[in-house]
Amino acid sequence: MNFQEDTAKVFIDTKIDVKIKLAMLWVALVFCYAYADIISFFQPGTLEELLTGEIAGIELNQGFLFATSILMTVSILMTVLSVLLKAKVNRMVNIIVGVFHGGVLATTLLVPGDVWAYYAYLMTVEAVLIGLIVWHAWKWPEQQAFSKAEES
Repeated sequence: MNFQEDTAKVFIDTKIDVKIKLAMLWVALVFCYAYADIISFFQPGTLEELLTGEIAGIELNQGFLFATSILMTVSILMTVLSVLLKAKVNRMVNIIVGVFHGGVLATTLLVPGDVWAYYAYLMTVEAVLIGLIVWHAWKWPEQQAFSKAEES
């Protein structure tokens, strides 16, 4: 009997650190945000509406654009912060920012006008990604901490 014939190959399933999972989920979310906006430029009438300085009844003034920039910067920075922050703070920040982005996503449903299929699809993907961010942060692995006195 040949040993090679009796063995099966098993793929290595490397455990991914929760920090890396969170960072990658934020990266995917940022791409969905960007592509939803980019694809919107191809929707008939959007560019003309943008040129008027108002879209879907929202005035595109400095305040709105600055607030939007802050919102997007936070999600972009979360890709880095998810890796760099200490676990306890990291967990809390991901939950808070994730829930906040979930709320922002929910309020976009209140914007008047037709929701096109591409946008509904991307919003659904965004909701799933936000849910995964909050879930992974919520379920952050823990281990028993021992004090110096217990170790001796």
